Amino acid sequence: MSRNEIVDGPKPKHAQLRDILRRMAEQELPPGSPIPSERDLAEQYGVSRITVRAAVGQLVTEGLLTRAKGRGTFTARRRLDVQLYLESFTDDMRRRGLTPATEVLTCAEEVPPPEATAALGLLPHEPACRLVRLRRADGVPLAVERGWYSPRVVPDLDQHDLTTSLYTLIADTYGVQLDHAGQTVWAEGADPETAKLLAVRPGSSLLVFRRVSSSRGRPVEDMTSWYRGDLYQVTMQLDRTVPESGPHHSAKGGTP
Repeated sequence: MSRNEIVDGPKPKHAQLRDILRRMAEQELPPGSPIPSERDLAEQYGVSRITVRAAVGQLVTEGLLTRAKGRGTFTARRRLDVQLYLESFTDDMRRRGLTPATEVLTCAEEVPPPEATAALGLLPHEPACRLVRLRRADGVPLAVERGWYSPRVVPDLDQHDLTTSLYTLIADTYGVQLDHAGQTVWAEGADPETAKLLAVRPGSSLLVFRRVSSSRGRPVEDMTSWYRGDLYQVTMQLDRTVPESGPHHSAKGGTP
C-alpha cells in the first residue's frame, strides 16, 4: 500500500488524509505553497469533502496549514526559534541569514507609566524616551517593539539613527554595554493597532516579551515586544539548577 493511498481499515480516513497532508506540508512543499482544493483532494483520494475538511481543519489548528479567505489553503511559514538570551533583533536576523529592516514609528520624550518609571529607577513625572519600532525580516513584519529608555544613561536617543541595532548604537555611542535583563513572556490576542502593523487579523495569537535591561546595575531599557505567533516559537533548555535536589524542586530555564 502506498503512503499516499487511503484504504478502508481501522484508521479513520480523515486521519489517513491528515498524515498525507502533514507530509506534504512538512517535507514536500515550501512554506506558503497552496495545497489542492477540497474538491480536488476529495476526488484524488476518493473521500468526502467532509473528510477533507476535518483533516485540513486539524492541520490548521496545529499550525501546519493556514487558510486565506477567498484564496485557499496554504502551507504555513516556518516559525523562527526565539532564543532567550540578550541579543539585538538585527544581529539575530542576520545570524539566521535574513535581511532585517526597522521602521521607527514613534520616538519622543514622554512621561512613562508608573511601571516603567519604577523599572528605570526614575522620579515620578520624570520624562524618558518612548520608542516604538516595527521590525521586519526579508520584508515580512515580525514584531512591534514599544520601549522606554533612561534619559540618565542614554540621553538624546532621538538624535540618532534608530533603524539599525539599538544595542550596538548604545554600546558605540554611549559606551554602555547591556549585560543583564529580566524577561517575562506571555501570550495575548492582537489588538487592532498591533494587528494592522503585523499584517494579521485582530485577535491573532502573539507572543509578548517584556524585557528590562541594565548595564552594570543601571537600568537602561524597559521594552515590550509583540511577535507574530504564527512565525515564532520559544525554546528553552531546562536543567535542575537549584542547589538542593529532590522531587519537589522544579527545573529552571537555562539560556543557550
